[in-house]
Amino acid sequence: MSKAKRVFTAEFRTQVAQRILQGEGVAKLHHEFAIKKSVLYRWRDRFRKEGAAGLDRKPGRPPGIPDPTAAPKPGVSTEEMLRRQMAELERKIGQQAVQLDFFKRAFKRVRESSQRSGNAGATASTRRSGQ
Repeated sequence: MSKAKRVFTAEFRTQVAQRILQGEGVAKLHHEFAIKKSVLYRWRDRFRKEGAAGLDRKPGRPPGIPDPTAAPKPGVSTEEMLRRQMAELERKIGQQAVQLDFFKRAFKRVRESSQRSGNAGATASTRRSGQ
């Protein structure tokens, strides 16, 4: 069963990151708040790099992904921004097409292999070791 995702305020994350930087152990905070150590280290690193503003991000959009509702950057026209987004989407479509072709070929080989063996639920292609 999965746990519900908890959302922490920027103030809380900042306080925890400051406690880590002041020498408090990550393991202690992990047990105190039941927060994964990797998350605590991420907060610490982000606080070191960007300060409290780095911990004030809204959840849901990874860093580096532009917000489509945001105003264009100064010096970049809306048309240029849209061209860049279009190029990125075309790259993603190309990557997905390559992956789709790969899986189609793989499933075709599995299907052909099972038809040759005459067993739809054929065993693995390698034999078991004598252990």
